Amino acid sequence: ARPSYRETTRTRRGRATLNQLLGAGPHASPPHVRPVRAVSPTPLPSLPPSPPGSGSPAPPMASSSALLTGERLVVFLFAARVALAAPARLAAPLALLAGAALAVELAVDRSAAAPSSPLRRFRTRPGASSGILLGATTLPCVMLARLIQLSRILPTDPNGAQEFAYLEMQYWAVSISCASVLAFFLWHLRQSANNEISKALKYGSLMVVLYLVTFLLFFLLKTDGGLLAMTKNGYLLCHGVAAVILIKHILEKFPSCSSFGEGLLVSSGLVVYFGDILARTLSKMEVSASSGAFIHTPGTQSEIATVIQGVLLGLFLLPLLYKSSLQVWVYCRTLGKQRTQAIEKRAEKGTGSAVFYVSLLVVLLFLVPSWTRLVQGLEVHPFVWVLNYMFTNSDERLLLCAYWIFVICVSIRRFYSISKQSKTERILLRKYYHLVAVLIFSPAVIFQPAFLDLAFGAAFALFLILEMIRVWEVYPLGHTIHQFMNAFTDHRDSEILIISHFSLLLGCALPKWMSSGFNDRPLAPFAGILSLGIGDTM
Repeated sequence: ARPSYRETTRTRRGRATLNQLLGAGPHASPPHVRPVRAVSPTPLPSLPPSPPGSGSPAPPMASSSALLTGERLVVFLFAARVALAAPARLAAPLALLAGAALAVELAVDRSAAAPSSPLRRFRTRPGASSGILLGATTLPCVMLARLIQLSRILPTDPNGAQEFAYLEMQYWAVSISCASVLAFFLWHLRQSANNEISKALKYGSLMVVLYLVTFLLFFLLKTDGGLLAMTKNGYLLCHGVAAVILIKHILEKFPSCSSFGEGLLVSSGLVVYFGDILARTLSKMEVSASSGAFIHTPGTQSEIATVIQGVLLGLFLLPLLYKSSLQVWVYCRTLGKQRTQAIEKRAEKGTGSAVFYVSLLVVLLFLVPSWTRLVQGLEVHPFVWVLNYMFTNSDERLLLCAYWIFVICVSIRRFYSISKQSKTERILLRKYYHLVAVLIFSPAVIFQPAFLDLAFGAAFALFLILEMIRVWEVYPLGHTIHQFMNAFTDHRDSEILIISHFSLLLGCALPKWMSSGFNDRPLAPFAGILSLGIGDTM
């Protein structure tokens, strides 16, 4: 059948349009489709490989090249403000310690980019700066500021001189601890071949030596010398040795849990805190006539502080008791049998929970009350004392406890559901807890400051127990606590320890604890709550 005229015309018009688009005439026939030959690109000439050793080194990090950063500027202003208000005999060691810390921090930051850095054996918290200057100057500055504050009441307080002398010894103890840790870092960096690192190491070593000379001259000029001065110097130098051992243990046994500065701060703080416990114990035991001569602990410590110290002492000794008891139990069970690794694992898994709870009861029921009775003379168990304190003429305390329980339950339930159902970043979710801290602690600072000291200690003790249960997977709460804590962790947390809640709690508690007793600065107890609860959240 022949096509119609309309169809033929439409076909011709379409063909003409196609030919025009292809660049041919309107009556040209459709072009034949030819296969397109692929043209291979001309290969670029390859560059010859660089000879070994001729390549340019990796650019240094920004933190290592910049001498003055925001963090260092803030630390410098804070330390300078404290040092200018202090007497020269106490301000000079702080200045030398800050100079040594700055030199060590520069050396550590500049060696971080080197593949053969001696400090690479210590895995620090990812994404965090070294923070050595901040960690080395924080506690000495706080102690010195407290000394300046106590010096205002020396003429009027009969016990002020004794408390001032003891706090001055604690200042030297914490500064010696920080200087010893700085010397520990210098010792590890001594084989670095970089010129800039070597120069920083020389300045740091010089500052540490000058600090030690200042320390020795201070005690030789203040005392008459002899056995008493040597005993005091030896007692304080033991703090430095203990701090070095502790930070080495922290960096090796708990990798990626802290930066160098955070480890320095924690180790020096723990050494001074337990040094205070040891000093108070020795002063009450009267081991020798000389013990009371160089350890003068003031008798102004409150019962709340003693109860907190006793509980924390027991909890920090709990891991030692737990591990020792577990090893003894495994040895007794496998006595006379072939001890294999499978048997030991099965024994630890089956009885570890029971041994942990028994060790915890031994610590809380026997060790803690024994120490508090020795140091403070408490005739009742510390837990009984706490209950009497809470329920005796304490309507405000009970209302405050009910308010705390309500806020904590609502916030935990809400934030945990958000972490499971939404895609909110963990760091933003954890900032909500900073706001919860403001809601919890602010009313207590105003209405019940002494009760807040006790509550801070109880919360810290509870955190320690729960973290031990989580890490050791103690049945039946270990797995549940681990799942709950993982809902708020991210890449900044370690696989072993989770310390974010400890940092928040101690950041709010330490300014309040330090301002207990005499305090002529009304905003001092609010320092941690304002800086962490509000400032760090913005």
